[in-house]
Amino acid sequence: MKKTVATLLPAACLLLGVTLALPSLAQDLGQAPQGAPRVPTTHSVEQANATLAEVARDRAAVHARYADSEKVCAERFFVNNCLDKAKEERRAALADLRAIEVEASHFKRKDSVDQRDRELAERLRQDENEQAGRMIELPKSMGPEAAAGKRPTGPSLAERQAGHEAKLKRQQAEQAAGAGQRAANVAAFEKKQRDAERRQQDVAEKKSAKAKKAADAAKAEQEALEKKAAAAAAAAAASKK
Repeated sequence: MKKTVATLLPAACLLLGVTLALPSLAQDLGQAPQGAPRVPTTHSVEQANATLAEVARDRAAVHARYADSEKVCAERFFVNNCLDKAKEERRAALADLRAIEVEASHFKRKDSVDQRDRELAERLRQDENEQAGRMIELPKSMGPEAAAGKRPTGPSLAERQAGHEAKLKRQQAEQAAGAGQRAANVAAFEKKQRDAERRQQDVAEKKSAKAKKAADAAKAEQEALEKKAAAAAAAAAASKK
C-alpha cells in the first residue's frame, strides 16, 4: 500500500503543474509586434479586479472625450478632418484598453481553474490517506486474505485521476476555442464601431452641406437686397437732377 501512495501522490502533484505551466496571456502579449499596446502583467485576482474597474472608468472617459471632440469639430471649417482624427484617437485608446481587459480577465479565469485543480488534488490526497487508514484498521480476525479482498466503494484514485486529466484537456480545448471566439467578438465590435462612425460621418456631412447651402442662400439673398438698395438709391439720385 505504501508503494501505491508513493506512486500516485506525485501524479496528483503533476496534475497541478500542468495548468501552472500554461503560458499566460501577458507573455503572449509580450511577444506582440512593434506598435502593439503595452499590457501590464497581472499577478493577483485583486490586481485583476482593480484593472478591470480602471478599464471601465477609462473607457467611459474615452467616450466622453470623443463626445466633447464632436462638439468642437462641429464648430470648425474642416469638420470631417477633425472628426476623423478624433475617431482614430478613440479607436486606438479603446483597443489599448481592450488588450488590458483581456489580459486581466484571462488571469482571473486561469486562477479559478488553478484553484479547482488544487482543491481536487487535495481531495485526492485525503481520499488516499483515508483509504490507507481503512486498510490498516481492518480487523485482524479477518485474516490477510479477507483484508486483501475488501475494497472501498466508489471510483478508485486512478479513475479519479483519469477523469481529472480528461477534464483538464476539455478545459484547455474550451480555452483555445474561447480565444478564437474572443477574437471574433473583438472584430465584430470594431466593425460595429466603424459602421457607427460612418453613419455619424454621413450625418455630419449632411449637416455641413445643409449649413453651407443655407449660408449660400442667405448670402445670395443679402446680395440681392444690396443690389436692389443700390438701384433704388441710383434711381433716387437721378430723379433729383
